[in-house]
Amino acid sequence: MKQTEAKRPHYDLLDTVRGLCILSMVAYHGMYDLVDIIGLGAPWYTGLPGYIWQQSICWTFILLSGMCWQLSRHHVKRGLLLVGCGAAITLVTWLVMPSQRILYGVLNLLGLSALLLIPLEKVFRKIPAWAGLAGALLLFALTRNVSRGSLGFEGLVLCPLPEWLYTTDLFAVVGFHSPSFWSTDYFPLLPWFFLFCAGYFLWSGLSKSSRAKELLQTGVRPLSFLGRHSLVIYLLHQPVLMGVTLGGTAIWWISAGCP
Repeated sequence: MKQTEAKRPHYDLLDTVRGLCILSMVAYHGMYDLVDIIGLGAPWYTGLPGYIWQQSICWTFILLSGMCWQLSRHHVKRGLLLVGCGAAITLVTWLVMPSQRILYGVLNLLGLSALLLIPLEKVFRKIPAWAGLAGALLLFALTRNVSRGSLGFEGLVLCPLPEWLYTTDLFAVVGFHSPSFWSTDYFPLLPWFFLFCAGYFLWSGLSKSSRAKELLQTGVRPLSFLGRHSLVIYLLHQPVLMGVTLGGTAIWWISAGCP
């Protein structure tokens, strides 16, 4: 008779943070529809506050995904699922709304990162958690501007990269693309894979603390529920938001007597 495998503890706080993040993302994309599709004027959204809001969402998602990688038993299945969902979003946006097309979006990044970490794990296990975390964050900061043609972080430009790296879109998935490339949701491997790795090492450190693991098992149930179903919400929220936004706008125009 086979011995049953011990049930792994569930860390509700990770789901809670992810659920809070998914709500923030839905709100952000709701504003995106109002500003970019309807034409609502919102200088704060198109300026620095909106940029910080957007970055807080993607940083949290990617870091959490790296943390949760070690809690999954099905890395290949999960990675391929995310890449497949990302490809489906690319196809749908390209066919239905080409002006809003998504190439190499966040789901593609998360799926590829999950797959890339499989062969790297043997090496990562030998690296102390604090050193791996510091190194991953340093590399993330160093490569933050790769898609903009340089090494550096945001406004800090350390050095420009060779122009020949940006003459084709063959390596756009990595971060090197031609000037004609564009995507409304673009997350190349550089620098974002390093943030995913930072999450991996962050969990390696936290998992050694019984107190930290105990605290992580407590969450907020409604938010945890949203966090556990984040992929479904991500896939469905934008069509729903756009339907509500366009429908609401049409109703308003009709009620206002506009032609």
